[in-house]
Amino acid sequence: MNNLKLFSEVAQNIRLQSSEEVLQFAAYDIDQSRLFFASSTNCIYALHLSSLQNGRAWTKTELHAEVFCIDLEPGDFITAFDYLMEKESLLLGTSGGLLLLHNVESNVTELVGNIDGGVKCISPSPSGDLVGIITGFGQLLVMTHDWDLMYERALGEVPEGGTEHLSGNCGRISISWRGDGKYFATMAEVDAFGSLCRKIKVWDSDSGDLHSSSETKDSMNGILEWMPSGAKIAAVYEKKSEEESPSIVFFERNGLERSRFSIGGPVKSTVEALKWNSTSDLLAGVVRCNTHDAIRVWFFSNNHWYLKQEITYPREVGVRFMWDPTKPLQLICWTLEGQITCCNFIWATAVMEDSTAFVIDNSKILVTPLSLSLMPPPMFLFSLSFPSAVRDMAYYSRNSKTCLAVFLSDGNLSFVEFPAPHTWEDLEGKEFNVEISGSKTALGSFVHLLWLDARSLLCVSHYGFSHSNFLPLSSSETELHGYYIQELEILCSEGHAPHLVTYSGFETTVLFRNLLEPSVIALSCNPSKNGSALVQFEGGRVLEYASRSGIVEGSSRNDSLGFSSSCPWMSVVHVDAYGTFKPLVCGLDDTGRLYINGRRLCNNCSSFSFYSKLADGVVTHLILSTKQDLLFIVDINDALQGEMELRSENFLIDGRKQEAENMNCLNIWERGAKVIGVLNGDEAAVILQTMRGNLECIYPRKLVLSSITNALSQRRYRDALNMVRRHRIHFNVIVDIYGWQAFLQSAAEFVKQVNNLNHITEFVCSVKNVDVTETLYKNFCSRKGDKDLQVKDDCNNKVTSVLEAIRKALEERIPESPARELCILTTLARSDPPALEESLVRIKSIREMELLNSGDPRQKSCPSAEEALKHLLWLLDSDAVFEAALGLYDLNLAAIVALNAQQDPKEFLPYLQELERMPEPLMRYNIDLKLHRFDSALRNIVLAGDNHYSDCMSLMKKNPQLYPLGLQLITDPHKAEEVLEAWGDHLSDEKRFEDAATNYLCCSKLDKALKAYRECGDWSGVFRVAGLMKLCKDETLKLAYEVCEELNALGKPGEAAKVALEHCGDISGGINLLINAREWEEGLRVAFLHRRDDMISMLKDASLECVGSLVSEYKEALEKVGKYLTRYLAVRQRRLLLAAKLKEEERSVCDLDDDTASEASSNLSGMSAYTFGTRKGSAASVVSSTAASRARESRRRRKGGKIRAGSPGEELALVDHLKGMRLTDGAKRELNSLLVCLVTLGEKGYAKKLQNAAENFQVTQMAAVELADDTLSSESLDEDTYSLELYVRKLGTSARNSDAFSWMLKVFICP
Repeated sequence: MNNLKLFSEVAQNIRLQSSEEVLQFAAYDIDQSRLFFASSTNCIYALHLSSLQNGRAWTKTELHAEVFCIDLEPGDFITAFDYLMEKESLLLGTSGGLLLLHNVESNVTELVGNIDGGVKCISPSPSGDLVGIITGFGQLLVMTHDWDLMYERALGEVPEGGTEHLSGNCGRISISWRGDGKYFATMAEVDAFGSLCRKIKVWDSDSGDLHSSSETKDSMNGILEWMPSGAKIAAVYEKKSEEESPSIVFFERNGLERSRFSIGGPVKSTVEALKWNSTSDLLAGVVRCNTHDAIRVWFFSNNHWYLKQEITYPREVGVRFMWDPTKPLQLICWTLEGQITCCNFIWATAVMEDSTAFVIDNSKILVTPLSLSLMPPPMFLFSLSFPSAVRDMAYYSRNSKTCLAVFLSDGNLSFVEFPAPHTWEDLEGKEFNVEISGSKTALGSFVHLLWLDARSLLCVSHYGFSHSNFLPLSSSETELHGYYIQELEILCSEGHAPHLVTYSGFETTVLFRNLLEPSVIALSCNPSKNGSALVQFEGGRVLEYASRSGIVEGSSRNDSLGFSSSCPWMSVVHVDAYGTFKPLVCGLDDTGRLYINGRRLCNNCSSFSFYSKLADGVVTHLILSTKQDLLFIVDINDALQGEMELRSENFLIDGRKQEAENMNCLNIWERGAKVIGVLNGDEAAVILQTMRGNLECIYPRKLVLSSITNALSQRRYRDALNMVRRHRIHFNVIVDIYGWQAFLQSAAEFVKQVNNLNHITEFVCSVKNVDVTETLYKNFCSRKGDKDLQVKDDCNNKVTSVLEAIRKALEERIPESPARELCILTTLARSDPPALEESLVRIKSIREMELLNSGDPRQKSCPSAEEALKHLLWLLDSDAVFEAALGLYDLNLAAIVALNAQQDPKEFLPYLQELERMPEPLMRYNIDLKLHRFDSALRNIVLAGDNHYSDCMSLMKKNPQLYPLGLQLITDPHKAEEVLEAWGDHLSDEKRFEDAATNYLCCSKLDKALKAYRECGDWSGVFRVAGLMKLCKDETLKLAYEVCEELNALGKPGEAAKVALEHCGDISGGINLLINAREWEEGLRVAFLHRRDDMISMLKDASLECVGSLVSEYKEALEKVGKYLTRYLAVRQRRLLLAAKLKEEERSVCDLDDDTASEASSNLSGMSAYTFGTRKGSAASVVSSTAASRARESRRRRKGGKIRAGSPGEELALVDHLKGMRLTDGAKRELNSLLVCLVTLGEKGYAKKLQNAAENFQVTQMAAVELADDTLSSESLDEDTYSLELYVRKLGTSARNSDAFSWMLKVFICP
């Protein structure tokens, strides 16, 4: 559904040598983009195509062309003409048989040969290796580019003695090559029973053998054109004898006819020429009618040939044309008198902003509102017929007005006003014959049309061209030459009926006209200002046009909206930029660069469109397809901000990526498909057209979710639910988009609007305790809607709360009915956890009403109990429903559930009968045990009496969490003590000795309490219980020695020392334990307290030994810091070198985008050494020489693992290891205590030596860590900047006053 639009037309004249001279032949030089024309006076005109393309749209000065005169014999003239790429020269054939080679650069003409009968046709092969020549005698000559004759064949099939007759009637003859040059076709004349007929012959170019031939036809003329792709050969049938217009017929290589179509028009019209464009999708021809000549352009799609363009010329000018070999949409036309016109076309979508398609086909426009039905072309809803072929059109649909302006090939305008869109279904199958509008003045030939409002039309037209309109010019208009921008007023003399199509009675008046110097590329209406339009000129400059005022110059705002190159596809839409409404200008050039407000967004765009979710036309999303056959949905606000992640290179997606990484783009399943339009609003569809012509409608998740969000923001819950169901979106979206707590406030309105219990039930069954906008649709839901509506909440109680609100709304808003009751049961069953008991209670009440048979009116509004129960069983597991029925202690209901659940009666009936025979408490106790409701079971077994006390104790022992409840329920003191003792035994088994000891104390079990305290190492509790037990002195002393040994064995020498000193009176033993605990100051205090000089001496020896061990260990640790840091810097340097090498060798963006490059970089870095390694362990290893410190070091290594050179985690593992070597708080306390002890004992030298060693280690370790952290964030390593000595000096002077060095004695700090 595309129309071929003429967006640029440049025409200039060649000054011919004489007034009688005419141009007859043309040739094209692809290498240098030069055009050559041969005239009737044997002159050759050469001009560069760039001088025509880069010139202004119209100029009165004539085009400069080089002229070369070919010197021929009198009476001899040029009959064939072409350019040879291999020779870089022109090849000319004359009527006298001369074959000439003319070098344009040197202006030298060389005689190649002389051919009998003259030269009728010259045709080089596509590769230039061969040259085909047809002589005046009907002979086919094929030569090499060195002029060696390969073979000669007779074209015609003539009986004996008929040669002379045919040689003088060759008519129009031609050679047409297949695109690869392997075959060529000719039109042969055949004498069929005395009449002259023609048929197509296909030849093998290498051997000259006849490959195939078609049937003989008397109505076939001499035109022949082989499609460059090689699929079809086009020829012309003239059916004057059958009173029909000519037909274009297509043949296969084997000579069989494939298809045909009629060109339409008058019977006496003839086809003078046919040419395919370079991509084989457009076929152009010159059709000669009685009053004019026309260049027609046809396009094939969905097995139908459309006439997409018709350019009309006066018959006397003799128009000719050729396609640009390098630009498939550029048509070069010339007339006999020397006017050269360069026409540039684009494919413009036939789908308008309101999703209505207007497809041009000859003199008809096929109208299809895609929002009503997605009819594939060539089907349509209704059609508009015009007096002549349609060239261009403009559509207006705004403010309840829907109008169409149409420019016809005869230079006239027609207008149509449509009824309201909702009545268009009544127009199906109808055809309306539209009349031309009246005009008092000539309007020129239109290139661009645009509605400013319902009664004003802005257009760009030209005057003075050979194909400008044929309306007579007034005296004041005869001086009009070139391009003008015009504003027309459209008036209708007939009243418009709202339900009818108005297509007559229109008049046009020129309100404003102004000459244009630069070429206009595109027009687009400015939606933010009435009567305003944006005009794009050649080069991409965009200016504003104000109604009846003309172009507004010097607008800086519009300058910022321009493009860096000409963009034939331009759209201006209305957008909401975070509360500010403004126009957005989007342009696409012919190389695929897409611009948004002057900023380039994409480099490989093939088509684009806009989506609006609101009726006011405010655009919210940009839809674009790329040359990689990917479809992107871009939020307009992201495009406007300029800081979005979608840079131009991000539209090139590496196919190796996971689909989850490309959630905002879709793969287009058919190569070459393009976006032709969208369905706005709730439809949220993108319409694609494939290369074959088929239409495909897709519903991107991002657009669908956006439309659902919009419906929810407008409180249109029914529409939102319908969209969710239609597109199979998760129902949770309705709840999650604005938060489930906000939905609770609207649940009643939701139920009221939906008013369909089946749909509500479907919704209820789908609600889950998960936010799908953060999981399933995380990449689609941006939550940029109404901020006031959004409520951030968790999902812990979501299902139950939402279903409770729905249930309440059903009871309030929906009349009672069996369906409502089933829906309510569904809300109970789907609660989390399911409200089974409440559901069964409702079913039980229904059953009781049925049993009473009281004629209660409510019974009619409820389903049967069996139906309700089956519904519940369908929703839930039958075993769970059966257990819930048991939980109600209703055995009859449980039996009914079991029967409807199709359980085996041999299994459940004996069990229910056994329960029925039990007393009420025991029955409930057994049911609770089966359902694992142990709290209730305990209450029921207690109610059963003292006879079941053993069962009660057994239940608590199996379920220890019941002990607190048992203490509340059992009032007998003796039994309560038994419960406490059992609870204490359980706690002891669980190694919770302190709690167990408390329980034993509560029930006066002192032996067990003493044992529990000893097990947990609580020596204070042991001696408290010993006091309660009134142990004698010897027993207490024995107990104290045992506790002291146990504490020391548990690694608590400090606490063991307290027991030895306070309860055993062992001074020497206590001090030894304090030395082991490294509590130096406390040991000195006790020794001085008891005046034990021997203990003081022992303390001194132990402290000096510890000093030596620590100093040695600090030196060793200092060496390790240096070794680890050196290794780290080497690994880091290698990583930076590898990263730099990867950056230098980075591939181009087309082969590897940013994400893939980052992935490759991370893989390479992982191979080198840069992933996280974790390790845990004590940091006191460097400050302790005891066996315990070595055990901690060993444990740290076992947990953290060894650092292996070259491993992936080496770099960060080294940094982590350096950080783990820091002094711990315990080590600092031990250091400070040892230093104070040494000073007290008079060993100042040893104290200073120890402090200096520890300080040196701590400063070096901290400096190494700081250096490593700095280099991790740096991209280069400078040895002068990242030096350990430099960091040590910087840290040593500033860190001494910090808390990290608070363990040091100030007296030993060096200034």
